[in-house]
Amino acid sequence: MTSAFIPSPSDGVWNLGPFPVRGYALCIIAGVIVAVWLGDRRWVQRGGQPGTVSDVAVWAVPFGLVGARLYHVLTDPQLYFTEGRDPVTALYIWRGGLGIWGAIALGAVGVYIGCRRHQADFRAFGDAVAPGVALAQAIGRWGNWFNQELFGRPTTLPWALEIDPENRGDLQEYETFHPTFLYESLWCIGVAALVIWADRRFRLGYCRAFALYVMAYTAGRVWIEQLRVDTVNHVFGLRLNVWTSILVFVLATAYFVVMGRRHPGRETDVQPAPLAASVGGDEASSADADADNHASRGYDDAATTDQDLDGDVAGSGQQELRKEGRQRGGSD
Repeated sequence: MTSAFIPSPSDGVWNLGPFPVRGYALCIIAGVIVAVWLGDRRWVQRGGQPGTVSDVAVWAVPFGLVGARLYHVLTDPQLYFTEGRDPVTALYIWRGGLGIWGAIALGAVGVYIGCRRHQADFRAFGDAVAPGVALAQAIGRWGNWFNQELFGRPTTLPWALEIDPENRGDLQEYETFHPTFLYESLWCIGVAALVIWADRRFRLGYCRAFALYVMAYTAGRVWIEQLRVDTVNHVFGLRLNVWTSILVFVLATAYFVVMGRRHPGRETDVQPAPLAASVGGDEASSADADADNHASRGYDDAATTDQDLDGDVAGSGQQELRKEGRQRGGSD
């Protein structure tokens, strides 16, 4: 055993009365909070309305969690549906097992729905939240540390991760392993910094900042995935997630290049002001009310004038009758 190592937590669950508090869940929640906070700041800087990111997150987060779990279960069905396994455990999301690709794919559906509901530009929104998504991954990876899962090959490096015997599987003769959760966490922080810098330097638009995040993340995921020793499916000698990373990297790169040629700039109108329509309607209603008031005043003035004229005519008629009466009286 190496003299220096990273210890694993003795327990990843704390009980507050009847309620269990899981370190894995806390990491996911903390990541979401940071992503929403940073995404909202960047969205406002792009011309969007404050609070839109949190409103869209109400759709994106549940969709993303379901997608992440579905990807994990569908790509590793032997963990849940083979002989001796309990299929119900596929629902135990707190035990770990979230696939980033499923989170992004189905989470994007949630983002699209939220953007449509709040009249936000979908591609500009993706650019705004990209660094926050990377930071959410960086924080969420520490959930693997609490669960003592997804570690790498055995190693005696000073930063090796100590794993308890019950979590080592078939590697009982080893005590310390590559802390792949830490590698990916640090890599994601670097990805977030890269996207923020590139976005400021080149004013990336039309979802190119998000594509850059995908490119940078997948580049790191390839070598980190190769270090892991957990049981997964292999295709042509490579772990399935390695092939997925390569494919997604190629698609993201193609999108980045094509969109850079078609739309070298950045979107200008990303979301209309929420009160623009109502303000316009209020102004129109006010104008109509003023017109009605003016018309009413004009009608009242006209009526008053008519009454005055009628009074004058009536008065003149009475004066004529009196005069005529006097004349008749003088003649008789």
